[in-house]
Amino acid sequence: MHKNIETLEKQLNYVFKDKKLIIEALTHKSYKQPYDNERLEFLGDAVLDLVVGEYLFKKFQNSDEGKLSKIRASLVNETGFDKLARALHLGDYILLSNAEENNGGREKSSLLSNAFEAVMGAIYLEAGLQQVQEIAIKLIEQNHKEISLDSLFRDFKTTLQELTQARFGITPEYRVLASRGPDHQKEFEVGVFIEDKEYARAIGKSKKIAQQEAAKIAVDMLKKER
Repeated sequence: MHKNIETLEKQLNYVFKDKKLIIEALTHKSYKQPYDNERLEFLGDAVLDLVVGEYLFKKFQNSDEGKLSKIRASLVNETGFDKLARALHLGDYILLSNAEENNGGREKSSLLSNAFEAVMGAIYLEAGLQQVQEIAIKLIEQNHKEISLDSLFRDFKTTLQELTQARFGITPEYRVLASRGPDHQKEFEVGVFIEDKEYARAIGKSKKIAQQEAAKIAVDMLKKER
């Protein structure tokens, strides 16, 4: 176990003084110990919210609260943290029950995302906010090639297409349901349809923005349906 942890520490560029802390962060509740990583995950979630919030506040000095919230929401979520956990090969280190392991636990997005939050919570407890900031932001910048509203918007349509192809074997269709207002202030209402069923609709200042907003709502819905 300790040899593994040393490899993980190298990747994090951080060595734990208290090895019990990192072991707790990597212990899934199925492992049946007196401790698991859920409390550290709770802490890590709050710390990452703050760290990413500050990073975006400084990076996008001309963006308003709404835009900053959207960018943060696209980074601070299960999909975002799953990506960072996989970059660290975190699945190799998690302590699981045999049943959870046989159930593909090491590949589960929720489990990987939770472990990532717990590890960040553990670093915060031992070394403070600055250390988490250095590690988390470096990982985010390495694994998200471009952090901007446009690139995130592109991602929602791509994500929805991947989801619908995997689940239904088809791609979603976007239809303009209405357009309102004078030319210089037009608004478009766009619906996203899968197998001719409307899943979501949204309004935007351009068709592209409305499509992206609709795609985001549809992605959230499909993820809840699982």
